[in-house]
Amino acid sequence: MKTLSVKLPLPLARWLSKQAQEMKRTQSDLVRQALEAQRRGEPGSKSKSCAELLSELDGFFEGSRDLSTNPKYLKDYGK
Repeated sequence: MKTLSVKLPLPLARWLSKQAQEMKRTQSDLVRQALEAQRRGEPGSKSKSCAELLSELDGFFEGSRDLSTNPKYLKDYGK
């Protein structure tokens, strides 16, 4: 195997260390797995769109769903 050094921001390094401990695997193994999943294009390995990320909050907020399109809510906008 070829060795690769990677500099990680401290929060990411801490997270990786914690994950490795919890899963009883090495950090290198987890990084290899993530890179391999990205290379193969497996689900969950690609970045999510803004809409996909916000869809996870569905039901979290209360109120009308049509605030930006319903004229009733735009009546006094900008005054």
